[in-house]
Amino acid sequence: MRPARPVFVVIAAAAALSAVTGCTEKSAAKDGDHVVNVTATDDKCEVSRKEFPAGHVELAVENKGSKVTEVYVLFPDDRVVAERENIGPGTRQRVTAEVKAGDYQIACKPGMKGDGIRQTVKATGGKAVQRDPRLDKAVAAYRAYAQAQADETLPKAEAFAKAVKDGDIEAAKKAYAPSRIGWERTEPVAESFGDIDPKVDVREDGLEDGQDPAKDWTGWHRLEKSLWQDKKIGDREKELAGRLITDLKDWQERVGTAEITPTSMANGAKELLDEVATGKVTGEEERYSHTDLVDFKANVEGAQKSYALLKPVAQENDKALTTELDKQFAALDALLDKYRPNKTSYDFTAYDKVGKADRKELSDAVNALAEPLSKLAAAVVK
Repeated sequence: MRPARPVFVVIAAAAALSAVTGCTEKSAAKDGDHVVNVTATDDKCEVSRKEFPAGHVELAVENKGSKVTEVYVLFPDDRVVAERENIGPGTRQRVTAEVKAGDYQIACKPGMKGDGIRQTVKATGGKAVQRDPRLDKAVAAYRAYAQAQADETLPKAEAFAKAVKDGDIEAAKKAYAPSRIGWERTEPVAESFGDIDPKVDVREDGLEDGQDPAKDWTGWHRLEKSLWQDKKIGDREKELAGRLITDLKDWQERVGTAEITPTSMANGAKELLDEVATGKVTGEEERYSHTDLVDFKANVEGAQKSYALLKPVAQENDKALTTELDKQFAALDALLDKYRPNKTSYDFTAYDKVGKADRKELSDAVNALAEPLSKLAAAVVK
């Protein structure tokens, strides 16, 4: 879970804009019908055009402000159809997108919180992008995978919730990390249902301004704090355990309705590595339980699944890229294995026992994988 997520990724079948690829750029994009330059500052969000043809559109984002920002493309009802987070001051990023005709908003969010500064834009006309039949098979296989992860999560989450309701702190601690594995493997899909993610996976510092932690903070991390820091289970925690199961059942029932595309799979893999870089490697995600390496491994496994399904097409289009991805995935897996005695289990070293130098080594390995992974979607659609 990223620190703040005021709106969330939902891709609708009727009018979708699926992010294809994003990478840091040294220069702004050249003007053209299919290029929209987005200039973000601390108090402005300027776009070079407010109408563009549907099809492949390139968003060239430059942050001229003093704060880290993020840029979203939104439906009028605030569902997110494309996003790029953690855009540092003075940096540029570029994202190519596949757009169907429809109305959208582009929002820049200085400080990565709030509703953002918005511009209304429109994609007009255009033809549907032709898809390799193998990619349709990849989408179907990934949908089945996401559903299986949700189905397998529920019994584990119910065991965790039962321990909380029973007031058994040690049993709840033991059940906590396993209950999160399926969610972490498919987090981008889980986040596509914007009303579920903030209920089950928000951290206290991810609450919006004006929200009261005592009343508005729910989900795994709220219970994590009670178990490890407060060391107590009260009536509120028992109530929240029941609510967690209700929300996860909602997720389980809705996974099959998620709009999944080859490009969203590829970008979802990159998002999972970003989750690792911004939450797990830093130790911020599981700050009370220190079970970050369990989440870390699950994120990597989810990214690997998307990559494996897309690899046949990507390899034909960019063999050098897939060779590099194979190498970096193997290196990161080997590094993670150093922190679990049994390679078939999820019993990892507590992250507060991982030293600064080792954390940097993990961070470097994540970055080495994230860079080529950001090119996967482009390779899929060549």
